[in-house]
Amino acid sequence: MITIKRSFIALFLLTVVFSSCKKAEYNIGDIITPTGLALNTVVVGTDAANPFGNGTGKVDITVTAANALSYKIDFGDGTAPQLVPTGVIQYRYGAPGTAEYNITVNAIGTAGVMSTITKKVKVFVNFQIPAAILQSLTNGSSKVWQTDHDAPGHFGVGAASEFFANYYAATPNSREACAYDDDITFSKDANDNVKMSIDNKGASFSIGAATTFYGFGGGDGCYAINTGGLKSLIFMDATSASTPAQSTRIQFTVPGNGIINFGTGGTTYEILSITDTQVHLRNIGADGNSWYQKLIKK
Repeated sequence: MITIKRSFIALFLLTVVFSSCKKAEYNIGDIITPTGLALNTVVVGTDAANPFGNGTGKVDITVTAANALSYKIDFGDGTAPQLVPTGVIQYRYGAPGTAEYNITVNAIGTAGVMSTITKKVKVFVNFQIPAAILQSLTNGSSKVWQTDHDAPGHFGVGAASEFFANYYAATPNSREACAYDDDITFSKDANDNVKMSIDNKGASFSIGAATTFYGFGGGDGCYAINTGGLKSLIFMDATSASTPAQSTRIQFTVPGNGIINFGTGGTTYEILSITDTQVHLRNIGADGNSWYQKLIKK
């Protein structure tokens, strides 16, 4: 009798053990991969005159797919991807200038299965130029500037670490005539995009270290440099180590050869100071030095 009871207890305990080890079963339904995935992008303000947008950097993104629960969008600019359940979002790119980005979308279905689509988009971002600088530079529409040849230091050079001409500063009217007769026009459109054109009367001055950059050979002098027509300038916060006491902390890049009133081989100019009648610019030349130019309203 005792043996039978012990056998019964052992069988009962074994049943309990097996019952406790049995895995729970869950039913998540059918696993369905999203199909018909489509990605549509519209760069805000695109037209014949602004093929890459109006400068705001905004892009309207619409994603659709059958059986998608949500969408994970990577905008291609290094920012973290976003989950967009509706598939509709307006995204704003921030890097100044014109750039191309790969927008990648993962449409997420049940159990996390995904379909993927990628599309390139090219966007122009116009840095928001401080209103006072924009007004002084363009007079609200267009303004013509020339070399301020009567001012001390209208042409100068210094160490790359400095923000003044500690090597050489030209005395009034002491430089070559070709550096003094250029008409430099800055203009803006309704979206505050700034463009520049230069009439150099056939020749511009170049420092010797930069003549090959402009397609010539030789030392300091006047050369028949092509100023490149109307150019869209790219503005941004200054990347130098200047302080607000030394500079406006705003810089712009000139596409192409970058020349303004004389050539140094540099294409990016920091605005050290600006008023309605004078602009003081600094750039780093092909020789690694800092070069200075002063312009005056014509």
